[in-house]
Amino acid sequence: MVFASHIFIFYFLPTALLLYYLVPRKSKHLILTIVSYIFYGWANPWYILLILASTAVDYLCGLMIAGGITLFPSSSHTQRRLAVFISVVTNLSLLGFFKYFAFAQSNLNAILQAFGREAFEVLRITLPVGISFYTFQSMSYTIDLYRGHARPANSFVDFACYVSMFPQLVAGPIVRYSDIADQLIHRTCTLEKFSRGMIFFILGFAKKVLLANPMGEVADASFNAGSLTWYDAWIGVIAYAFQIYFDFSGYSDMAIGLGLMLGFQFSKNFDSPYHAESITSFWRRWHISLSSWLRDYLYIP
Repeated sequence: MVFASHIFIFYFLPTALLLYYLVPRKSKHLILTIVSYIFYGWANPWYILLILASTAVDYLCGLMIAGGITLFPSSSHTQRRLAVFISVVTNLSLLGFFKYFAFAQSNLNAILQAFGREAFEVLRITLPVGISFYTFQSMSYTIDLYRGHARPANSFVDFACYVSMFPQLVAGPIVRYSDIADQLIHRTCTLEKFSRGMIFFILGFAKKVLLANPMGEVADASFNAGSLTWYDAWIGVIAYAFQIYFDFSGYSDMAIGLGLMLGFQFSKNFDSPYHAESITSFWRRWHISLSSWLRDYLYIP
């Protein structure tokens, strides 16, 4: 299910918001988790098992780090490091399998055929939508706990709500647990915040439907043409540049807007990247949540 579909706008979103605001506060996370699983499993219900497995592993690892589960009474440091290791390996293995298994298998077959050997049958693996986002988010929980930058989740439902929250589940932004932990405990749902959320969602929807999609048609026409003049080629390149920006930033704006409707405040994900005067500046402005995640959890460590 995508934000720009009529099923989401006219059926799913009104139902989800109605249920969310009707139930008492203590049940909001449970309702949000359930509707998020429905949203994610709409195309393929099996995807729910993947996100549930990632959530369960990282929640248990979080308990090990916080001392809720004790495996090594004499050495808590060993247990904490083991928990982080299990979390990172599990999530990256899950991500690597679905992203690169078919690629690796195809290359292996090419090598076998080059040496006159019989190739293996290629298994077709469907890449689950949004798997990069929720594996990165789920890992950030255990890493932040290990570093002392966050407190353990109050319950499995609260953590599952954080990982599966449908506004940012499919296209980001990547929300770190340390940034949203306090909002899971206490947040306000006001008319002013809901109105700002609607404006963000409408602007993001307009970026996607009115700008990204038409630019995509221009780019496709250029890339699929048999021969092009130099100016037609440049028109295609520029159209694609605007298509990919309005597509990504539009979905991010819609996610931020949906979060505000639910009382959550997500950070900005794009900051006028085409105004950048250097590659470094562009990297800091484009998909900010991803670039900052890679910086803080991969590059600097």
